[in-house]
Amino acid sequence: MALQPKQKDKTTVRSDSKSEPKPHLPLSGIRVIDVATFIAAPYAAGIMGEFGAEVLKVEHPFGGDPCRNFGTATKRGDTLAWLSEARNKKSVTLDLRTPDGAATFKKLVSKTDVLCENFRPGTLEKWGLGWEVLSELNPGLVMLRISGYGQTGPYRDRPGFARIAHAVGGLAYLAGMPRETPVTPGSTTLADYLTGLYGVIGILLALRYKEKTGKGQYIDAALYESVFRLSDEMAPAYALYGTVRERTGPHNPIACPLGHFRTKDDKWVAFACTTNKLFEALAKAMDRPELASYGLYGRHQKRLEARHEVNDVVSAWCGSLTRDEVEKKCNETGAPYAPLANIADIFGNRQFHARRNLVAVDDPDVGETLVVPCSLPRLSETPGEIDSLGPRLGQHTDEVLQDLLGMTPSEIKRLRDNRVV
Repeated sequence: MALQPKQKDKTTVRSDSKSEPKPHLPLSGIRVIDVATFIAAPYAAGIMGEFGAEVLKVEHPFGGDPCRNFGTATKRGDTLAWLSEARNKKSVTLDLRTPDGAATFKKLVSKTDVLCENFRPGTLEKWGLGWEVLSELNPGLVMLRISGYGQTGPYRDRPGFARIAHAVGGLAYLAGMPRETPVTPGSTTLADYLTGLYGVIGILLALRYKEKTGKGQYIDAALYESVFRLSDEMAPAYALYGTVRERTGPHNPIACPLGHFRTKDDKWVAFACTTNKLFEALAKAMDRPELASYGLYGRHQKRLEARHEVNDVVSAWCGSLTRDEVEKKCNETGAPYAPLANIADIFGNRQFHARRNLVAVDDPDVGETLVVPCSLPRLSETPGEIDSLGPRLGQHTDEVLQDLLGMTPSEIKRLRDNRVV
C-alpha cells in the first residue's frame, strides 16, 4: 500500500509571489540563465536553483520549452515532468532570433554568472550569441554547453538525444538477453540526467577557477561521453585483450549470484554476492549453509565456473517463496538482497520516507498537491530547498526586465507588441 506523505513533509509554495534570496544556501548570489530545452542542461540549472542560485528560464514566447508538453498533462496544461524539473525557476520569454531579443539577452548575460544551453552546436553562433560574443560582454561568464556529440569532432552537427547517447556510448548494446534484441537500459533519459550532473560539476569547478582568476570559461559536455565514462573496465579490457562485453541478461558473469530472480508471487528480487562472505549469508538465508563450503561453492572462482548451477539453485529457492518471505530471510542473515521496486513500491518504502526522498508540494497555481523527488546531494548544513514548481510560461518576464534590466513598462510593451517576449 502506498504511504501518503505526512503533513510535516509538505512545502507550501505560492507561484504568484516573488522568490526571496536565501543567503544561507551555498549558491546564493549566483545568477543562472537556463536557455536550454528538455532535460540535460535545464537539470544542471535546476540543481543550482535548489541550492540558492537565482535561475532565469529563458523560453521562446510561443510554446516555450518542449518539456512543458512532455509526459503527463496537469489541470494547468503543463506536464508533471515540467512542474518537477523546472522547479525554483523564473520563466522569462524572449525570442533570441530577433534583433531586440538578442540585444535583451546580451543585457541579461552581462548580469549573469552562469549560462546553460544545449542547442545543436553552432545555433547560438548563428544568432550572434556564441561564446566569443558573450564572453567578451562578460569575461567572468561560465557557460555550460551540452550537446549529443560535443562542440567538436566529425559528429558535432548530428542531432543528439539520450537514446542515441546510450547507443553510441556502449550502454544500450549491453541491455537485454544474450543474442536477442537490445532493450532500453532503464530510463530513456538517463544520459540527460548523467550529463546534467557532469555539467554541475563543471560549473562548480569553473566558478572556483573564476574566484582565483576572475576569468570565466565554457564547459563542453557531450551526452555520449557521460554514458561512456560509466563503462568501468570495458575500454582497458578491449585494448589489452580484445574483449567485447556482450549482453548477459539478468545475471552478470563477474560474480555469482549477481542478478535478478523471480519469486513465487511473480515479483523480482536482486542479489549481489560479490564476496565469499556475502554468498555465505545468502546460503544461510536459504537454509543451505553447506552451499558456502569450500567443497561446493564457497570460493569465488568455483561459483563462477558453476554459475549456471548456482543460479538455478537460487532461482528455485526464490520461486518457492513470496518476495516478502525472501526479504525476511535475507534480512535475518545480512544477505545482499533488494526488491526490484516499481514506483508503488517506492512510495511504500520506509527508507524513502525516513530520508524524505519524496517531497509533497502544495502549489495553489497548480491546484493540487504534487509529490516530487527531493533535492540532492544531501548537505548537512545547507540542504537544497524546493520553493516552487515549474512556472507558467512568461510568468516572470516583466519582473526580470523591470527589476534586473531597468526597462520601463512602455519598453516592455513594445517588445511584447513586436512578439519578442
